[in-house]
Formats: sequence, C-alpha cells, structure tokens
Amino acid sequence: MVRPETRYARSGDLSIAYQVVGDGPPDLVFLAGYFSHVEWTWEEPLCARFLARLAAFARLIHLDKRGTGLSDRAAGLATLEERLDDIRAAMDAAGSARAALFGVSEGAMLAAAFAATYPERVAALVLYGGYASEVRRPDYPWRPPAEELRRQLAAEARTIHERWGTPEEVGAILERMAPSLAQDAGFRRWYATMVRLAASRGRCWRCTA
Repeated sequence: MVRPETRYARSGDLSIAYQVVGDGPPDLVFLAGYFSHVEWTWEEPLCARFLARLAAFARLIHLDKRGTGLSDRAAGLATLEERLDDIRAAMDAAGSARAALFGVSEGAMLAAAFAATYPERVAALVLYGGYASEVRRPDYPWRPPAEELRRQLAAEARTIHERWGTPEEVGAILERMAPSLAQDAGFRRWYATMVRLAASRGRCWRCTA
C-alpha cells in the first residue's frame, strides 16, 4: 500500500505528528507504547501488515506522542493532561469527533485515561499489555514494591546513555517483549534503528520516568 502522509496537529506550543490511513467509519486511534515513529514503523513488514489490517476496517489515526518520533521534543516532563490533550489535538486535526482507542503498553493507560476524561469522544477501548499501577498495591500484587522500582529506575538511569539503541540493549528488550523475534537479525536491526529514531537517549528517559 502507499505509505501515508505524515501531518501535524497543534497541541499548545507543540506539533504532534500523526497519520491517517484507510476509510471509516469507524475511526480508530492507535496509541503505541512509550516510544514510536509513525514513518519508520512502515519499514518493517510485520508492523506494516499490522497497521494495514487495522486500516482495512477503520480509518486509522496513528500518532507519535510528544517527545518521541516525529512529534516535538518538549522540555521537562509532560503532565497527564498535556499528554491527553495531544490525543485530542490529533483527533481534532484528523476530523474525528469520536473514535475507538487501541492502546498498547503505556498507550493502554493513556487510552483509559482519555476515555475517563473525554467519554463523549470514545466509542470503545482496546487495551493490550497495560497495567493498573506501576507499583504494588494491596489490590494489585503483581507489580514490584515502590522502593524496588525506584532502585531499578535509578540503576537504569546511570547507564541509559551508554545502552540506548545498542545491539545488547535491543536484544534484551526483545527477549523480554518479543522472544520469537529476538534472534531475527533483520528485525533486530530495524528495531535498533527504531529505538534511536524514536527518542534520544536522554529524552527517552525523561519522557518515561
């Protein structure tokens, strides 16, 4: 299929990159994990086929969250309200009054928060790989205790500038998230490039901390 044009929506002082693929109704907003790149995603056949299948039954709106991909890099940490407003801005720019939201990983949590904040704009939610809390709670025992997570993040922060986008780091991520592709040399090269294009080393850490 023809690669879609990348457009930009205005959200406050920032520009949010998005693409529109396919025809609706319905409209479907896809929110990737904590980083993405709307153009480089199409360079991997598996990902291109995934997006094309979504666009086969819906008008797909695919965006890069602020700080990642082709969207503007903002100084400092974004508030939840700002991140939700980026989704709203992309929907407005695409002419979508109401859409289903498909969120993956961090995108799942943003999709749920957007639905709670703007219920009139959400027709349905599809959540994949999300979680209710970053840390362990009495009614959510599957995550690490808060202090353990703080130690883990502090340790990662000390080495992220050396590891980000390296073959070793990419291999470790894929072993955890997509073990069936971890030994695929072509996919590893594509994913390593995605990591480097989608966010700088320092920016990725600040936008996900």
